[in-house]
Amino acid sequence: MDENRVHRERWAVLAVLCISLLVVSLDNTILNVALPTLVRDLHASSSQLQWIVDAYTVVFAGLEITAGSLGDRFGRRKALFGGLALFGLGSGLSAFSHSADELIFFRCLMGVGGAFVMPSTLSILTNVFTGPNERAKAIGIWSGTSGLGIAIGPIIGGWLLAHFWWGSVFLVNVPIVAVGLVSIAFLIPESSDPAARRSDPFGAGLSIVGLGALLYGIIEAPVDGWSSGSVLLGLFGGVAVLVAFVLWELHCDHPMFRMEFFRNARFSAASVSVTLVFFSLFGAMFLLTQYLQSVLGFTALQAGIRIAPVAVMLGIGAPVSSAIVRRIGTKWVVGSGLGLVAVGLGLLTHLSIASGYAPVFVAILVLGTGMGFTMAPATESIMGSLPREEAGVGSAMNGTTIQVGGALGVAVLGSLLDQRYRTLVDQHVAQAHLPAAIAREASASLGAALAIAAHVGGSAGAAFARVAKESFVTGVNFADVVGMAVAVAGIVVAAVFLPARARPVPGEGRLDGPVDGPVDGKAASRSTAGPGVGTDATEDSVLAPVPGSPASPGPDRPEDGR
Repeated sequence: MDENRVHRERWAVLAVLCISLLVVSLDNTILNVALPTLVRDLHASSSQLQWIVDAYTVVFAGLEITAGSLGDRFGRRKALFGGLALFGLGSGLSAFSHSADELIFFRCLMGVGGAFVMPSTLSILTNVFTGPNERAKAIGIWSGTSGLGIAIGPIIGGWLLAHFWWGSVFLVNVPIVAVGLVSIAFLIPESSDPAARRSDPFGAGLSIVGLGALLYGIIEAPVDGWSSGSVLLGLFGGVAVLVAFVLWELHCDHPMFRMEFFRNARFSAASVSVTLVFFSLFGAMFLLTQYLQSVLGFTALQAGIRIAPVAVMLGIGAPVSSAIVRRIGTKWVVGSGLGLVAVGLGLLTHLSIASGYAPVFVAILVLGTGMGFTMAPATESIMGSLPREEAGVGSAMNGTTIQVGGALGVAVLGSLLDQRYRTLVDQHVAQAHLPAAIAREASASLGAALAIAAHVGGSAGAAFARVAKESFVTGVNFADVVGMAVAVAGIVVAAVFLPARARPVPGEGRLDGPVDGPVDGKAASRSTAGPGVGTDATEDSVLAPVPGSPASPGPDRPEDGR
């Protein structure tokens, strides 16, 4: 496609990328409001609920770096088109699942498709918006769209559940995917890395197995016990495989991800910040949607509407944060955003069965603002620190941090909630001398306990329902404390390691690339010449500068604001 035409249509291209991104990010939370329904219709246990949510994100996270490198090698538009088509197929199959295990399998298929979509959108964006100012604005819109999808998922899911069956939360993806595929065919330019290395299937396998085993141990621990053989094997085996993945990538001559990227503080500290903030957000959303429905008694639609303010604040905060970064630097904006996330989670630690919606409303306003202030500048920091030719791998790493953080957030906070709930309910059941079968069913999930209470009826049933809800809320409070601690850890990472801003290269003005404008003439040759030529990598990438040159990074060249 003609480069001048690409420049003229760049905002239309961004709209298509945002549509594609919206559908895969929407799926992270649209399912949350359907969880109580899945307990009733598919008889899903608490651990199965977490796997229904996490199967998508685990596969997504495990494959994303591989998908990004394949897009760099074979073409990013091809990767986006194929990934979106596979995501649509998985959505259609998920809608008609007959069991929880079947749904988990099709969710994995959706994760494969999503793994190709997200890095492709950001890498195409980076290659279309070559100027620093427009790119920052575009990434702000991209970040806002990603957060918007996460935030409005419960609203759309709630409306669908109010009018259709639970499978509609997946079937709704199909027409959006169809529109996206047609738009990609006509508007998206093809791009690739002419120097891309061959694929690394062994490294991809190690990352998937390691992350999957680790999450299995975390999710199953409340059911089988932290000392059980299968849980210990998952935890320690997962860590061992992930260590092997790092060692393989360090010594492989064709790694799917070059670990030396982490030498750059703009890349590594921003990646950690994104991981921690999405750990807190995904975990909090997983807990809140269940609290609003199972404890406060809202319908799925009512719960989705009440979570909507987080989307508004995130959508405002993400684009605005780019302008604030230019004034005070990335470090302070990201750190402030994480601070707001910690405050929001702190407010949620005081919920009770009698709290009502008011404290939740205040907390999600704070959470949404914090997310907006963290996500966009951290993403720009990651993408601005890498050569544009490796945008696919860079955007895949950004997406991987989101998915890994989100998957761990659901797994860890969900498991902490489950463990606390089971302990308290089991104590009450033992004191009441209820049959063992009822005890097992009641401790499986709050939904099961409430069903038992309704069956018992009368004052005894009401008392049991109250105890179950109080046990659940106690678990929510405990899990939110951990989420708050994780956000505080993110503040420390941003304050200590994240540079305030990138330093300009002497004589070349701003580091972040050529001036905004059409890519033609000399600029066109620079944008496609190779890594580090006319790209952000002239200063920030650890790969682009010639060692020993004035622009070469190293311990003798601290970043501004460190």
